Amino acid sequence: MAGWRIGFMVGNPELVSALTRIKSYHDYGTFTPLQVAAIAALEGDQQCVLDIAEQYRQRRNVLVKGLHEAGWMVDNPKASMYVWAKIPQPYAHLGSLEFAKRLLAEAKVCVSPGVGFGEYGDDHVRFALIENQDRIRQAVRGIKAMFRADGLVSPAAK
Repeated sequence: MAGWRIGFMVGNPELVSALTRIKSYHDYGTFTPLQVAAIAALEGDQQCVLDIAEQYRQRRNVLVKGLHEAGWMVDNPKASMYVWAKIPQPYAHLGSLEFAKRLLAEAKVCVSPGVGFGEYGDDHVRFALIENQDRIRQAVRGIKAMFRADGLVSPAAK
């Protein structure tokens, strides 16, 4: 649960054990009602989780399809509320921060510069799938318009 410092991890037992040890030193004294709410959320009906996952899947599909139509061949993540996108080659020299600024100024689209996640992320930007499908389509139109103005998408492309 974002902001509550409550969550769970599933995976390699050695990694889970190591994380458990580290977290035991950093996270303590979580407010008891939050712990009770977390238990109820984890043990209760999970239909809402499935509904939210489907919502993110649909948003992802709209974004990835639109970017592909614009010629930006991003990977289609299997399970995430983000799309990590390698910066298109014509803009690669800008790096992630300058490319993100350009998307904001020219396409009116806000992305996270990959460099903010470490030096090896500077050739990527991250889209958060937090907007509804109509807003995502609007963002794609803005990106296509920017690419079109830069001669990267034919004027006939929608």
